[in-house]
Amino acid sequence: MKRGGMRMLLSAAIFPPERSAKISAPFLKSHIYLVSFIAMYHVKKIFSSANRVVIKVGTNLLAHRVKGINRDRITAIAKSVSSYQAAGKQVVVVTSGAIGAGMLLLGLRDRPKAIPEKQAAAAIGQPILMEAYEKAFRENNCAIAQLLLTKDDFVNRFRYNNVQNTFAALFAKGIVPVVNENDTVAVEEIKLGDNDNLSALVANLVEADLLIILSDVDGLFSDDPSKNPDAKLIPVVDKFSPQLEKLAKKNRSELSTGGMITKIRAAKQCVSAGIAVIIANGTNPAVLDEIARGNYPGTLFLPAKNTLSVKKKWIGFVSDSKGSVVIDGGAKNALLTRQKSLLPSGVLEVRGEFKTADTISVVDTEGKEIARGVAAYASSDLNKIKGKRTTEIQKILNRKNGDEVIHRDNLVLIGAE
Repeated sequence: MKRGGMRMLLSAAIFPPERSAKISAPFLKSHIYLVSFIAMYHVKKIFSSANRVVIKVGTNLLAHRVKGINRDRITAIAKSVSSYQAAGKQVVVVTSGAIGAGMLLLGLRDRPKAIPEKQAAAAIGQPILMEAYEKAFRENNCAIAQLLLTKDDFVNRFRYNNVQNTFAALFAKGIVPVVNENDTVAVEEIKLGDNDNLSALVANLVEADLLIILSDVDGLFSDDPSKNPDAKLIPVVDKFSPQLEKLAKKNRSELSTGGMITKIRAAKQCVSAGIAVIIANGTNPAVLDEIARGNYPGTLFLPAKNTLSVKKKWIGFVSDSKGSVVIDGGAKNALLTRQKSLLPSGVLEVRGEFKTADTISVVDTEGKEIARGVAAYASSDLNKIKGKRTTEIQKILNRKNGDEVIHRDNLVLIGAE
């Protein structure tokens, strides 16, 4: 079956809440079975063709506030990664767990909230975590390298390129990079937020084909399975909609920093860049092997058909937004449906201070960010030409950088469904 046909079958994979009550149980069961079969087909195809795989391992899988590091789980991951490498794949592991590992030695029962305490826990826990990884991978004939990254390593283009070169050198030597955020130095202003976001950034940086997010749940459900026994696992997500983020309610645990909502946002970053994403239950020690066979319970996010260039990936999901512009309904329609550039006539308000060539956000009148792009005009100039026709720019500024506030080639839609 062609991919287009598969996509048509997937179009009803998620039923809106108002329709769910009207769907008979036998039909829903057969529908889920069909979509699960399609998911298996896609996973086999995606995995077999994937050259580069990023695996993100959540805190709840690795660290216990009383028992410390779960070494058996790390051993299972190392064994599966070794088999991935034997199959010719290059693998990156994005790991959480440093703070969780440090809590035990600090005698903390609850995850610290103050940044200095988090940094201290991470400083203590990171070497313990890496020692467990090194031992497990060495026993499976794999060498690892530690990369501790901060937000600056992604938003600074020079540092971004240097990190890319480091990954390339490690891949060439057959070494598995083990990545974590550098929590010992990261403060709120330079934090990446969570390791789901970090895994998406790394997947884009290394131009991965597949991101596997291992959590302590099977995947995305139609409702919270801990509260609703009738909640159904959604095997495949073909496209993003506002309903998805409503399904992904924030369910924070005692040790982790994210929830399903952060995984959905990470998946959204990746699929628009042509990277498939799988959310699966890492408490199953064989889950990575089952994914390789296509036979696993989880949620697969299919990559978009029209993918972004490397430049647009960096603009949309990596670079820091230095300010924003609020646009009217006509400009929003031109961006979202007609794929046009942003002109000054559609700008209602300029927020923040930014320079020419800075990345800025494009926000609608309801405050929703719908795009990011590279500004052709500084905020001081844009305040003078907002709402004006392109023919007036030269007269107002005595110069002209172009007709567009953001040219289409430098603009990425991030809030579209």
